Amino acid sequence: MTLYLHELKHGRKALIIWGAVIAFMLFICMIMFPEMKKQMDSVSEMFANMGGFTAAFGMDKIDFGTAMGFYGIECGNILSIGGGFFAALIGISALSKEEKNKTAEFLLTHPVSRINIVFQKLLSIITQVILLNICITAISALSFALIGENLAVREFMLLHLAYLILQLELACICFGISAFISRGSIGIGIGIAALLYFLNIIGNISDKAEFVKYITPFKYAEAADIISTAKLDTTLILIGTTYSIVAVAVAFMKYTKKDIAN
Repeated sequence: MTLYLHELKHGRKALIIWGAVIAFMLFICMIMFPEMKKQMDSVSEMFANMGGFTAAFGMDKIDFGTAMGFYGIECGNILSIGGGFFAALIGISALSKEEKNKTAEFLLTHPVSRINIVFQKLLSIITQVILLNICITAISALSFALIGENLAVREFMLLHLAYLILQLELACICFGISAFISRGSIGIGIGIAALLYFLNIIGNISDKAEFVKYITPFKYAEAADIISTAKLDTTLILIGTTYSIVAVAVAFMKYTKKDIAN
C-alpha cells in the first residue's frame, strides 16, 4: 500500500486546507445564529414569499428560524458546494496527474500492476473524503453545543451521511473521467460539480425539469427534504451509487489499456 500512503501524504495539505476552511465557515455561521434568531420571524416571512427562490433552496419545507432549519439551509449549501468541489478536484486529478507531472514513467516501472495503481488511488480518494467529513461533522456538532441549541441527532447524522455519499459520487464520476485525460484539469472537476449543483436548483424551480433529480446527486442531499422527513431518498441514492460503480469500472478498464505518455 505504498502508493496509497504516498497519495494520502501528497494530498494532506489540500485536505487540511479544505477541511479547515469549510469547518471554519460552518462554525462562524452557527455562532451567528443566536443573534440572527432575534430577527428571524421577519426574515423567515420574507424568504417564504420569494417564490422560485424559496423553492430552489427548500425554504418552503423547513423552519428557517430553528437551529436545524438554519443549519440545513445556510450551512447545507456550504457543505454541498465546498465538499462537492473538494471531492471533484481530487477525483479529476487522481489518474491524470502522473502524466501532467511527468512521473508516469517512474510510477509504472515499479512492480505494481495498473489495476493495483487504480485501486490504491481510489482508496486514497475515499479515505480523504471520509476524513474531511469526520472533521466537518465534529466541528458542526460542537457549534450546536457552544450556542446552546439542541441537536436533532437523527436528522443531523442523516444529513451528513447524504453529503458523504454525494461527495463520494462526485469523486467517483471525476475519477472515471480522469482516466481519459492526460492533463489533470481543475476546471473540469469544478465544472462538473457546479453543473450538477445548478441542475438541482433548476429542478427545484421548474416542474418540467424534475427529471434532473435522477442525474444530480445534490437532490438526495437536500437539507430541507432530509430534515423535514428525517429520512433519505434511498431510490436516488441507489441510482447515484450505480453511477459511481460504473464510473469506477470505466476507470479500471480505461487505465489498464491506456497508452500513458511519459
